[in-house]
Amino acid sequence: MKISLNWVKEYAAIKVPQDELIAKIGAQLGEIEEIVELSDKYKGIVLAKVVTCEKHPNADKLSICTIDDGGKTKGVKRNGDGLIEIVCGAPNVRAGLLVAWLPPGTVVPVTYDKDPFTLEAREIRGKISNGMLASASELAISEDHSGILELNPHDGKPGDDFANAYFLNDTVVDVENKMFTHRPDCFGILGVAREIAGIQHLPFKSPDWYLDSPKLSASKTLPLDVRVEDTKLVPRFMAVAMNVSNQKNGAIWMQTYLSRVGIRPISPIVDITNYVMHLTGQPLHAYDYDKVKALSNTTPTLIARQAKQGEKLALLNGKMMEFDAPTILIAADEAAVGVGGVMGGADTEVDENTTSIIIEAASFDMYNIRRTSMKYGLFTDAVTRFNKGQSPEQTDRALAFAVRLIEQLAQGKVASKICDKYHKNHKHDSQRVTVTADFINERLGTHLSVKEITQLLENVEFKVVSAPADKKKFHVQVPFWRTDIEIPEDIVEEVGRLYGYQHVPLELPKRVVVPAERDPLLEAKSKVRSILAAAGANEALTYSFIHGNLMEKVGQNPDNAFRLTNALSPDLQYFRMSLVPSLLDKIHMNIKAGYDKFALFEMNPVHNKDMLQDDSLPLEEQRLSFVFAADDKVASKEYAGASYYQARKYLIEILNAFGIEPIFQPAIEREPKYEIGKAAIAPFDVDRASYVRTADGTLLGELGEFKASVRKNLKLPAFTSGFELDIGRVAEIQSTRSYQPLSRFPKVEQDISLKVPDTINYQELASFIVDNLETPINSTFALAPIDIYQPEGAEYRHVTFRLSLASYERTLKAEEVNGLLDSVATAAKDKLGAERL
Repeated sequence: MKISLNWVKEYAAIKVPQDELIAKIGAQLGEIEEIVELSDKYKGIVLAKVVTCEKHPNADKLSICTIDDGGKTKGVKRNGDGLIEIVCGAPNVRAGLLVAWLPPGTVVPVTYDKDPFTLEAREIRGKISNGMLASASELAISEDHSGILELNPHDGKPGDDFANAYFLNDTVVDVENKMFTHRPDCFGILGVAREIAGIQHLPFKSPDWYLDSPKLSASKTLPLDVRVEDTKLVPRFMAVAMNVSNQKNGAIWMQTYLSRVGIRPISPIVDITNYVMHLTGQPLHAYDYDKVKALSNTTPTLIARQAKQGEKLALLNGKMMEFDAPTILIAADEAAVGVGGVMGGADTEVDENTTSIIIEAASFDMYNIRRTSMKYGLFTDAVTRFNKGQSPEQTDRALAFAVRLIEQLAQGKVASKICDKYHKNHKHDSQRVTVTADFINERLGTHLSVKEITQLLENVEFKVVSAPADKKKFHVQVPFWRTDIEIPEDIVEEVGRLYGYQHVPLELPKRVVVPAERDPLLEAKSKVRSILAAAGANEALTYSFIHGNLMEKVGQNPDNAFRLTNALSPDLQYFRMSLVPSLLDKIHMNIKAGYDKFALFEMNPVHNKDMLQDDSLPLEEQRLSFVFAADDKVASKEYAGASYYQARKYLIEILNAFGIEPIFQPAIEREPKYEIGKAAIAPFDVDRASYVRTADGTLLGELGEFKASVRKNLKLPAFTSGFELDIGRVAEIQSTRSYQPLSRFPKVEQDISLKVPDTINYQELASFIVDNLETPINSTFALAPIDIYQPEGAEYRHVTFRLSLASYERTLKAEEVNGLLDSVATAAKDKLGAERL
């Protein structure tokens, strides 16, 4: 955002030296990228009057002019009448003109920033020319080089300094746009002037035309109508038709203001729309009325609607582009005439033959404008402002001000009704924020009184009203242009910035030196990383957002996930409900890259519409997800049995490290009640999966192999399994594991094979054996599965366990262990109908 300090001075007083002001702008308003001093660029240029103009005797296209500079310029040759001779080739030069004269020794402004060209008195076809009469192009005001710049006689008299006459003794401060991202009002000189007054602790008052809702006189000379088809994307749309007479001679003062802030002057109408935009931050657009009429069926109509698929439009930048929904197009009945909030169409462009225009002022959805700009690569001054969220309340004010300027500078006249489509659901209600001085001072470390806070805020046109019910509180009425102020913390930031952060006491906050308690969740995550890394697993970090297609591929319903309204990418539409889909999505690419077996894990939060806090904000649930995969060749050679048990090994290792003995419940026995539970189990094959619980029934997560449809959709190898744990809950219920030394006596290992009905699952049988195993006093044991076999079609299965038993007092004999297993087998036969093999 380029800021002309002379332009600012038209609306705000500057009471501090310029160096101090620039320092304040950098510290309290925005980071400064560049400072340009214009006075050097126009040094020495003066106003002069052409007294005589005659044909050059030796050139058909040159003229010999004498000019009057009021005798102000020193060191230049004059004739007997005190006039200066100039050779000029401009076709419009003639006696009586007030012009800009560049005496010998001055630099041509257009060359100043590149390769400075200094003029000198030189002979042209036998005649000495003392400098030159400049065109607008040579003065770096516009690109018009068709003739010399004809100045308004009311702008000055011969001998006046050109820079003084047009306020070009100016400093332009370029502030980094990102500093104003949340401040749509600061994309206009008016908003910047208000802030500059505020940081000087000076009161500011906006012009009456900006504060008050205007009343424009309407007419019925030219019929006009507007229509808005999507009020969500276009909250307010205004237009008015005008007849204009002057489409050639723009106001030079306006052109100088535009050029110094980087906007190219084009024509009186376009210049006025750009001037109002840079002043207020509200973009406007002008259409040729007759061209719009030719594209309308009956009454010339502007329609704000979404683009149709493949709809084409030739733009002002010379490109033909194809659009689709939800891009906003402005259209007549027959065809589109512009991209809403971005750029106008070439077919309705205002040109020098235009006699009637339509001025449009509108408010657009900021997110839609940004998406359109990024998708089609269209970056304009209008986009820069609209994607910051301009207030719809200023639309009518900016339009009315533009109409007055057109009436004054282009001999315009309102010729239609004032069309204003302002949807009631989007009308801006002035925000009121309640706060206390203590709330502000506690956060800033200051001791400001209510009176001082009030003065700071009212300097920039907030209204502060005391709260009758509580004398400590006061209400801050937010002006319509401050769409960024919503909560008390915003008021704190505003007060701190206006007061000056350099005034905040440089005191470190008091704190105790007792070390902070360790976060159980962070500790748990660190422990998990160590365990899995030691086991050869690799940690992945994927996006917290995923595409709806991925959810559908794993059987999850995207309707139950939070959808982003302004996604970073079309592939990142939803908050994920579990981590497993993100990891499964990475398996095929790794297999394809040549990794034939690997384990991946990730720890991150998930979100679901079931999980809401009291304030209706999403609640985060911390999860650990793990997958193991091996391609078919490796799996057949290195792994026996189901992949379920491969993931189970990792899971048991993790939970044992937290002092948790897991219980595995077949997934087919439980139907989740909530959508978060359905989303978690959705990728798993319930016939080959289980829920992970504690002994007291606390649910920790899901473990298993994945559905055939999931494997097909994501191209997973058959030997793929995984689990997902609520790592936050694991951290809460973990217990301290005591150290248990190894026995110095050898352990004894014995296997037991049982034939059990297939209605008894592995977990039930394993728990039964542990509960009925009467081990010797002061001993330790471990029970591990060796084999599970079920003949096809059989109603029974064979399960083999290996018992490892060691005493801390003596060496056990095999007969003792056999006796323990015999008693277990007898109990299993009586209670479970099991047969020992």
